[in-house]
Amino acid sequence: MEQKKFDLNSIIGFALIFVIILWMMYNNRENEVKEQAKAKTEIAADKKAKAATTKEVANTIKDTTVADSVKMQKLQGSLGSFAYSATLPSAKEDFTTIENEFIKLKIANKGGFIAEATLKNYKKIDKNSNELVELIKNNNANFNLQLQTKDNRVLNTKDLFFEPTLSKVGENQILSMKLKAGANSYLEYKYVLKPKEYMLDFDIQSQALNSTLNTSNVADLQWDLKTYRNEKSISYENRYAEIYFENEGKVDYAGLGKQEDETLEKATFIAYKQHFFSSILLSQTPIENVKLSSTDLVNDEKIDTVFTKNFKSTLPLAFKNGELDYKMNWYLGPTDYRILNKYDKNIEEIVPLGWGIFGWINKFIFVPLFGFLSSFMGLGIAIIIFTILIKIAMSPITFKSFLSQAKMKVLRPEITEIGEKFSKDPMKKQQETMKLYNKAGVNPMAGCVPALIQIPFMYASFQFFPSAIELRQKGFLWADDLSSFDEIYKLPFHIPVYGDHISLFPILASIAIFFYMKMTSGDQMMAQPQQEGMPDMAKIMKIMIYLSPIMMLLFFNNYGSGLSLYNFISNLITIGIMIVIKRYFINSDKIHAQIQENKTKPKTESKFQRKMREMMEQAEAQKQLQKKKK
Repeated sequence: MEQKKFDLNSIIGFALIFVIILWMMYNNRENEVKEQAKAKTEIAADKKAKAATTKEVANTIKDTTVADSVKMQKLQGSLGSFAYSATLPSAKEDFTTIENEFIKLKIANKGGFIAEATLKNYKKIDKNSNELVELIKNNNANFNLQLQTKDNRVLNTKDLFFEPTLSKVGENQILSMKLKAGANSYLEYKYVLKPKEYMLDFDIQSQALNSTLNTSNVADLQWDLKTYRNEKSISYENRYAEIYFENEGKVDYAGLGKQEDETLEKATFIAYKQHFFSSILLSQTPIENVKLSSTDLVNDEKIDTVFTKNFKSTLPLAFKNGELDYKMNWYLGPTDYRILNKYDKNIEEIVPLGWGIFGWINKFIFVPLFGFLSSFMGLGIAIIIFTILIKIAMSPITFKSFLSQAKMKVLRPEITEIGEKFSKDPMKKQQETMKLYNKAGVNPMAGCVPALIQIPFMYASFQFFPSAIELRQKGFLWADDLSSFDEIYKLPFHIPVYGDHISLFPILASIAIFFYMKMTSGDQMMAQPQQEGMPDMAKIMKIMIYLSPIMMLLFFNNYGSGLSLYNFISNLITIGIMIVIKRYFINSDKIHAQIQENKTKPKTESKFQRKMREMMEQAEAQKQLQKKKK
């Protein structure tokens, strides 16, 4: 065999290629750094220029030493036709307030947008605090319409002065904010606030601006909100803070990553959800090519204690016949399913009640039932009564499950005997076991089906209680807020997953789960014989008896105490129902006698049983045929 030799020319060639690649990578990196630096310089220069322009406009407006004609000329150099708005008496840092029983809004002359939004009936962090929930304050929000003029200017409405006009029609307050390019040409934001409402009517429209604006391009509406923390646990609150939207009739959300971005084909609402409070912008006209962004601001909950998320949206508004005309609504209020649902605008879907059957259980059972109970009793008592009613409604299913386990327990000796008799023939053992079930009138799946029916209710509760704003800042026993954890002791250190505090309701719920599983697992292990080739369920159940309470303790320590209270009461009631059923309703001797009687009665096979028998017989025949061939 010919031995391979090193080719010096090849080595030199590869070395040169490697050096060239390194040089290209270095050169590209240098260019990339230069381009980034150039881009940053251009952005900084652009911001500086805009700031200088804004400052120049502000100084020109304030300057009383020059004639109006000179002032107008200077302003026109910066603002074009919109210089007219800067000469009006309203061209100053001022605000107009509109309010009702629920909400107080301050609208700024500069920018024409909401500068402050205060919810009158909700306290921040703690029910004893003197701070009301403020969704918008201290420049945490930005609402800007970017306009392009025919003389190639780009103007931002947030830097321009609107003229306010406040009026009333009946009990409705109407605030018209007009950015004027002339006496009869303007861009208008119109706010309509009705009594006892969190929802505003909000219109964006223009008049006679087709000669001023470049209407062949869209006007980008930029809406940003840096959301303030409003709850005791910022990490728990931040878990439920996210952007929801309706895109082409379907409600969805952007996700909970560190940075989430979405592009929507046709958006009809954008919702900045903050667990228990939301800011929602709705449009009657679907807006195309909307861009959304969500940035998580909580890196360390000990340090990042003020804000939760930074939400941003860009909504391109198209001109129709040379003008803007968008009928909108603005909701600023609690994320309460019952309140949102009454508007019939699909915005109640931002409340995460679960999908499919879980959502149906919450919407049609949990929400109305709990809403009714909480309307006339304390929230802690309401949870207990709510849990009792749910468990009573489920008790027939629980009874069927226990009855099935009792029947299987009675049959266990006979099933074990069959297993020993046909230990070397699994197929025959399965056939004889099925015959026994049929003769005894026992369905081995009867115990599983009731348990499966209860699972959706359990999962629905995990979705319902964290979303129930009724629990917010409502106390019960030692818990001062059922929507947050019930801390009884503050740890001097932090335990991963568990946290830095001890909550009592999760401990009680874990103890209840332990005893519940201790009681049920024994019956299940006695009822179900060990199947050949299958995992040892007895060992698995023994592990789960201890693992489930530990998982419960870790999982619920930082969750709302209302959910832990529900699980504690639920398992406590289930244990009580089990004791009552076993003591007063299930008699093993009677069950055994009934099974023996059933064996003497002629049996008719169901379609399912017949199909299973035929399949087994076919499999057995196939097996015998293969043996003969051998």
